[in-house]
Parts: sequence; structure tokens; C-alpha cells
Amino acid sequence: MTDALKRLSDEGVAIWLDDLSRKRITSGNLAELVDQQHVVGVTTNPSIFQKAISQGDGYDQQLTDLAAREVTVEEAIRMITTADVRDAADILRPVFDATQGQDGRVSIEVDPRLAHNTRATVAEAKQLAWLVDRPNTLIKIPATEAGLPAIAEVIGLGISVNVTLIFSLERYRRVMEAYLIGLEKAKERGLDLSKIHSVASFFVSRVDTEIDKRLDSIGTDEAKALRGKAALANARLAYEAYEEVFSSDRWAALDKAQANRQRPLWASTGVKDPAYKDTLYVDDLVAPGTVNTMPEATLEATADHGSITGNTIAGTYDQARADLAALEKLGIGYDEVVQLLEDEGVDKFEAAWNDLLKSTEAELKRLAPSEA
Repeated sequence: MTDALKRLSDEGVAIWLDDLSRKRITSGNLAELVDQQHVVGVTTNPSIFQKAISQGDGYDQQLTDLAAREVTVEEAIRMITTADVRDAADILRPVFDATQGQDGRVSIEVDPRLAHNTRATVAEAKQLAWLVDRPNTLIKIPATEAGLPAIAEVIGLGISVNVTLIFSLERYRRVMEAYLIGLEKAKERGLDLSKIHSVASFFVSRVDTEIDKRLDSIGTDEAKALRGKAALANARLAYEAYEEVFSSDRWAALDKAQANRQRPLWASTGVKDPAYKDTLYVDDLVAPGTVNTMPEATLEATADHGSITGNTIAGTYDQARADLAALEKLGIGYDEVVQLLEDEGVDKFEAAWNDLLKSTEAELKRLAPSEA
């Protein structure tokens, strides 16, 4: 069952799970995935925590204690989510040690309501890193305009970062620039660059979902022929940009100081369209030095029938450019689509955070001590 996952790992793709819950931790399921399914990292987001807390009774004891202390709902969420991330980080610590810090990492996201506030994002990142207090944590910061200087500042403080919600190639280049600026700041401060890690989460399936919808409305044979091509083209050209930046003279100076490359991470790799193979965004995005964070259904599908045939990004750049150019020719504007997706992504995470607030508040009320 795990041959495809092993092949994927052997090709240089780190397999991370895009999910976390207390039940997954306490049942031994996460440890089992690490031990048997080649999972070497975990990513979380507000939607994942909202689902986890609203299902089952795994959080009742902690919520009961928090309710007795009459904490605010925001503090309750922070205590619950950081506890899960801390415990998951402990489970993954052997992987972290074995890979010299490259993998074995667990991501936790800053409050998405701060996505357009640089100073607050930096402050929140520092607080989360302090609260979790594990060297194998990544703090997730969205790649908004306000997020870019926050990324540079947080990296410059020696805090490892997962940059999230990247859709556009131009924004991705600016993310890598922010990472290099941050490393240079850290170097000036005398920090050990070998201890600072980062991934850049480039979102995949949502690109096809939006563009395929527009192709369907055009309805021509030419439009239909481009369905399912935009997301792969976009991600593959991101990898080309990664290769370019991390072979530059500027990078060479940081590399000499033991800095780590910021790996591209393929996010949103669960296939939304049932017409496509359910392992499409795994099989066709294989290249060394990348991460693929998968929902469990995609992980299981890959283990069962994934087709890992070696590097599926090398040699694709010209075709990828041709596919994006063909979309522009049909009137589908790349810049407009990726900006829309970023805006929607921030809104979705903010909505999930608000749902998390409501769910947690309801649980605190339910478990509050009754009046004597």
C-alpha cells in the first residue's frame, strides 16, 4: 500500500499531512502515519481546527478547565490549538532530528484577521512561536502585501515560517525575496542560519476550479482542451522560479553561511473535480526539494494507486507557458484570477476563524460550571 508513497519520498518530495486533531494525536493515528505512510510533517489552518473542535468530545476536559477559568474565547482557541501543535511536534521530533530540521515540522497559522496588518502579524508570530515552544514549528503567514514585510521580519528574528496562500508567480518571487531579506537580517544579527527554515505554500487545485469554471462558460472546443491545465502550469513555473532564485549569486552567499533553501510546498492538492484523477496534483508535481501537503483522502489515494514515475516537472516549462498564454488568448486574465483567489483565500480563512470562535464559545458555555 505504501510503495507509491515511498517512491514519492525517494524522489525528494516530503509528504506532509494537511490535517490535525486531538483524536489523531491521542489515538496514535499521527504516529502511525509517520511510521507507516512516510508522513514527515503536518500543516494546519483555521478550517482544520474548527472541524476538529466541533466534532467529538476530545477537547472537553481542556474546555471545561478553560471555562472554569472564564478565559476569553480567543485565549481558549490559542490554548487549544497550540497544545495540539505542541503535541504533534513532539510526535514528529524524531523526524526533525533525523533530517537535521528540514522535516518533522508542524505549522500553525497567525490569526487570519491580521492578514493585512504587518505589525500585528509579526507580534502574533512571535507569540505563537513562544507559546508552542518547539524548534520544529513553522508559523504560517499569508503572502498578502502586508504579509511580505512581516515574513522578512519574522525570518530575521530566527523564527521559521510557512508562507501560505500563494497563487501568483509574481507574488511567489516576492515571497522568495522576503525570505532572502529575512535571512540577511538574521545573518547581520549573528543568528545561526542553519536553524531557520521556510516553505512557500503554492496553492494548486483552486486555480483549476476557478479557471475551469470560466473555460466551461466559454464552451468552445479550444476552451475545453485547456481544462485542468492551468494549476499544473502555474505550479511548474513556480518551480522554475525557485530553481532560478536558489541558484543565484545572492543565494550563494547565504548558502555559504549554512542557510536553507525555502522549499516550494504544493498546497490545496485535494482534487475538486471528479473528472480528474484523484492523485493528479501529486503524480504531476514531482520534483526534488518540494513538499506536498495532502488531506488524508489524497494521501490514501496516492498510497493505493498513485503513479509516481520520476520527476514530472523537469522539461515542462515551455508547455506551461504556452498553456497560460492560451488562457490569456481566450480572455481569461491570469493577474485577475490569482488576485481573486488570494482575496477569497483570506476571506475563507477569516470565515473559518469566525466559525471557530463561535464553535469554541458554544463549547465553553456548554461546559461552564453551573451556579452553586
